[in-house]
Amino acid sequence: MSFEGSPELSVVVPVYNEEGNLLPFLGAMARQRELHLEVIISDGGSSDGGIGVARAFAKDAPFAVTVIEGTKGRGAQLNLGADAARAPLLLFLHVDSRFDDPLALRKAVDALVKARREGQRVAGRFSLRFDFEGAVPLPYRFYGAKATLDRPGCTHGDQGFMMGSDFFNELGTFQSALPLMEDTFLAERVREKGSWILFPARIATSPRRFLTEGLLPRQSLNAILTNLATLGHLSLIESLRQSYRSQDAAKRLELRPMLRPLKLKMAQLPRRERWRLWYRTGSYVRSNAWQIAFFLDVVTGGAGEGKGGSFLSLHDRLLGRLIDNRAGNCAAALFTWFWFQATLRLCR
Repeated sequence: MSFEGSPELSVVVPVYNEEGNLLPFLGAMARQRELHLEVIISDGGSSDGGIGVARAFAKDAPFAVTVIEGTKGRGAQLNLGADAARAPLLLFLHVDSRFDDPLALRKAVDALVKARREGQRVAGRFSLRFDFEGAVPLPYRFYGAKATLDRPGCTHGDQGFMMGSDFFNELGTFQSALPLMEDTFLAERVREKGSWILFPARIATSPRRFLTEGLLPRQSLNAILTNLATLGHLSLIESLRQSYRSQDAAKRLELRPMLRPLKLKMAQLPRRERWRLWYRTGSYVRSNAWQIAFFLDVVTGGAGEGKGGSFLSLHDRLLGRLIDNRAGNCAAALFTWFWFQATLRLCR
């Protein structure tokens, strides 16, 4: 099938042994309307039949489908896909994502183009919904609501990242030194150099990793990784490399085997640097205390899209300011230290 002209949007999807999800994903993309797009499947050396599925679909697809092959690693795969893109706008998606609205991408492109006219350094993401049959459990409703906030640490790759290729190149592409957190690093670079907008459509994503690994251990490790990334301790993140497996190899996470190497790595730091690490961790934890208030807003139905309710407002106006000091940082550091030690003991 031939496609005339350049596409408006290049959709880049990294995959590794995702044969079962490729056809549903491509079918969902085919239901999008009023937009000239291309889909780039960036494979990281899969051993299943996913590439064959994508190439078979491409024969009769209503858009161009390109399959490229490279080494495993989400960051490197995303960068390779971006290099192959022909459109001026890029959308980085997960293969287990879908849109219910057939005009979701059309509306998103229009919103981003309008925002770019007002300022070139802008990127967009979608509101997030976890794909459950029936009612969405409370923790996932909280994470979905939090993803609409324009605050540090609230923007993640499962929301889809759309931006101009020029802005993406200016940001310095996805980091590929570690096989994790490439979306978090890029999201915060966007926030540093430009701004995020929230698209009108919603994206549905699978909770499969949380269900497989366990919500509490996965989110505990995510919090540790985000903290270390924020503090710039990439060497300590390296000790947690094994905590992030590809989806086909995911299994129930046990926290102790993951945290033990981190503790040993931290013990090698000079005492003064170790104390500074815990203090800065306390500062990070204290600065995220607003999430407790926002959780209460979600529970009580007071949270709106992109904003909190009365509890978050109270925190930002009063409580957050009361603890924004050295005493608050030290208290949060002590609490986190006790949590860390207790987790290592209780998870034996």
